[in-house]
Amino acid sequence: MEEKVDVPNFFKFMLPMLEFIKDGNCYNMVDIYNILAEKLDLSESQKKVFLPSGQQEVYKSRIGWAKTYLKKAGLIKQAKRGQIQITENGLKTLNEGLTSIDLNYLKKFPSFNDFRNSNRKLNHYTKTTKGNNRDSVTPEEQLEICFEQINNTLSQELLSSLYESSPDLFEKIVIDLLLKMGYGGSRRDAGKAIGKSGDEGIDGYIKEDKLGLDIIYVQAKKWDTSKTIGRPEIQKFAGALQGQKAQKGIFIATAKFSNEAIDYAKKINSSIILIDGKNLANYMIETGVGVSVSNVYEIKEMDYDYFSAN
Repeated sequence: MEEKVDVPNFFKFMLPMLEFIKDGNCYNMVDIYNILAEKLDLSESQKKVFLPSGQQEVYKSRIGWAKTYLKKAGLIKQAKRGQIQITENGLKTLNEGLTSIDLNYLKKFPSFNDFRNSNRKLNHYTKTTKGNNRDSVTPEEQLEICFEQINNTLSQELLSSLYESSPDLFEKIVIDLLLKMGYGGSRRDAGKAIGKSGDEGIDGYIKEDKLGLDIIYVQAKKWDTSKTIGRPEIQKFAGALQGQKAQKGIFIATAKFSNEAIDYAKKINSSIILIDGKNLANYMIETGVGVSVSNVYEIKEMDYDYFSAN
């Protein structure tokens, strides 16, 4: 029988990660994988343990989650694509002289608690199970919870990358997404019809279907994710719809819409769809824009017909 090889849990990688990047420079995750493996003295056997899917080494997956948790707590930040950098709070943590970082420590940071509380299914199951005991959740429910947690984390990473993207990349993402959702006909047509608006966004129209029987006016704004878009912006968009002689519009933003803005969009004669930052990221995940499949798990069950066949 093959001997089981244990790999340190992802909390074990957190403090060494902070210590490695404490000089304030930006570091690639590829370098961090190698350095932390050395710092924790991982053996070749430990480095060769893969996830059940066989797609990634376990230690790299756990370093990735260590990075995510530290980032959500505000102890590190995404500096550039694939790079991280320590923050002031991260330096303060190092000055506390900790011997390790655990979940209770991370709960001191409001941003981390916001991240944890954003998982709706996890909250639902822990509240509805007796005594909030997660052990009473079925394996199928646990898979659903984990799946949503991973997607929720990915959604937040996408939203951050969207806000930091260049105008050209942002335009490409919006066009790719609309095409994947069935709008716009060809990419060439969509690219001609949509262009930059000069205010960190894009502006134009897109065909509702391949035949172009109707057009949809589109605006997309790359605004601060903490910004709330009010009713006046939607009123301006509705006016722009009339100027374009369009009856339908899609307003996409990396920010949030206020309740007044949402109510106004529902009440006017023109058909306006509002896509906020969270939904934008979720649509990207659903349609495969800007993401790739990391792991695939097949859940199998008994085929009773096979066993009952004569």
